[in-house]
Amino acid sequence: MLSRASQLQYFIAVAEEGEIRRAARRLKLAQPVLSQAVAQLESEVGVELLKRNARGVALTSAGKAFLVDARRALAAEIDAARTAQALARAGRGTIAVGFVGPPPAVSDPALFASFGEAHPELEVSFHDLPFPCGATADWLAGVDIAVCHPPAAEEGVCAHPVRVEPRAIVAHKSHPLADRLELDVADVLEETFVSYHPSVQPGWAGFHCLDDHRGGPPEHLTNDQAQTSLHMLAIMASGRAVTAVPQTDATLARLVVPDVAVIRLSNADPARVSLVWRSDEPNPLVAMLVATAERLSSEADAV
Repeated sequence: MLSRASQLQYFIAVAEEGEIRRAARRLKLAQPVLSQAVAQLESEVGVELLKRNARGVALTSAGKAFLVDARRALAAEIDAARTAQALARAGRGTIAVGFVGPPPAVSDPALFASFGEAHPELEVSFHDLPFPCGATADWLAGVDIAVCHPPAAEEGVCAHPVRVEPRAIVAHKSHPLADRLELDVADVLEETFVSYHPSVQPGWAGFHCLDDHRGGPPEHLTNDQAQTSLHMLAIMASGRAVTAVPQTDATLARLVVPDVAVIRLSNADPARVSLVWRSDEPNPLVAMLVATAERLSSEADAV
């Protein structure tokens, strides 16, 4: 028996895709399973929600009204489940920290060492995240807080920088620019850059392609489209493209992929690797980690 949340998720996917086949592919379900689930939902609510035709499906008037409530109800169910999971972690003395790029205990050791010293009874659980997609709040749903170059700013999402540093170009050692120690942004704008999957937030992907200095995306991009840090490294290590990342991340990437060259960008706007979290985050350990970061920032400013 399907849960109501699953029924709503399936109905929303069919409504958005306008076709059972595409919705089934999106949900990674067999078409008959999806068709049966939607039919069961219609039977339970007692009204036809979709009109089937040769080109796919279309919402009925009742279906259009139901879709609004379905989205609201599904979001509430997801949020309630997320809150319960966060509170359960807090009860166990655990904070789930997501990251994009190197593990935070390696890239930002002072923060997590200081947090561990101040709160030895607590446990930090690290989670490798895909690149930011969709709404930032939704992307954060599986963790309590994340460490990364900030995704899209939006209401209800907070950020505190833990590292402000230059960007660097990462390229294969065979690349013509690989023997340079430092580059101007103008030196690389026309290079082939790693392409990011269309689902990745455009502004976040653009930061790594230097769109903020070019005024738009590169003319030359790889056919492969990265969705994770390791995928990005694999594309770049093939020698076909370059990418721009925070200096620390670039240096650590060279340890993972020895054939990587790291070239500092002398005049690029800096990277601001940050803690990013939802303002309504129910896990109280988040405030404790942020307080540790703020204290370290204050101490650094006072030096």
